[in-house]
Amino acid sequence: MTTLTTAGPPVPAARPSRTLAMVERNFMIYRRSMTPLLSAMVEPVLYLMSIGVGVGMLIGDVPGVHVRYAAWVAPAILATTAMNTAFNQTSFGVYTRIRIDRTYEAIVPTPVSVTDIAYGEVVSAVINAVLTSIGFVAVMTVTGLVTSPAVLLAIPASVVVGFAFAAGGLAVTTFLRDFADFQYVQLVMLPMYLFATTFYPLSTYPAPLRPLVEILPLYQAIQLVREPALGALSWSALVPVTYLAVFGAVAMRIATRRMTRLLLK
Repeated sequence: MTTLTTAGPPVPAARPSRTLAMVERNFMIYRRSMTPLLSAMVEPVLYLMSIGVGVGMLIGDVPGVHVRYAAWVAPAILATTAMNTAFNQTSFGVYTRIRIDRTYEAIVPTPVSVTDIAYGEVVSAVINAVLTSIGFVAVMTVTGLVTSPAVLLAIPASVVVGFAFAAGGLAVTTFLRDFADFQYVQLVMLPMYLFATTFYPLSTYPAPLRPLVEILPLYQAIQLVREPALGALSWSALVPVTYLAVFGAVAMRIATRRMTRLLLK
């Protein structure tokens, strides 16, 4: 008797030249309109002005750090800007291209593999995350919220943050059945944005809750950006770098496997 086994299609390795072809394709579309990139800057600037500056006028300096509240909040909003830019592109954007526009169905028959598509989307999202981060650093500079030249390290940090959340967004998207499922995504993203020490320090939490906050990806992203932005350079930055790199690598593996099954079924 012959036993039949069902296995998913093999996941090919990414080819740099074909991945870059996907990136080029994406940016040929982006250059038609800068609206998505500019809109990604509006929300964080509004948060910075309303909470960072507005609430900061009531708070003054952050205890133990001795910087203005707005200057303390700004690096965290910078980290969330990189997160949202990357995550939104590989979640809402990729979902539309898979389910609505069916863009990838026209690409799959070409030499560009599903893995190339996945990596191309992530690289494109990381580049956009870096661009919005540069823009936000410029806003911080103009508004006088830069306290250390090391804030420039936020730019390479945004690469790591962007990779982690772009890969995460791509992996999540492969599980979504319709647009209504995005509400479940927001049930995770919004609380993480509010409670991952974006607007107040970890010390405000009771000790038993702090480890739960520290394992959040956004907390690690904020630590990676905030510490050098405030002039606190140390080897401890390797912790969030390692965390986000591993997080992104695992998410990328899940995303490529599931995208291969979705597009080659």
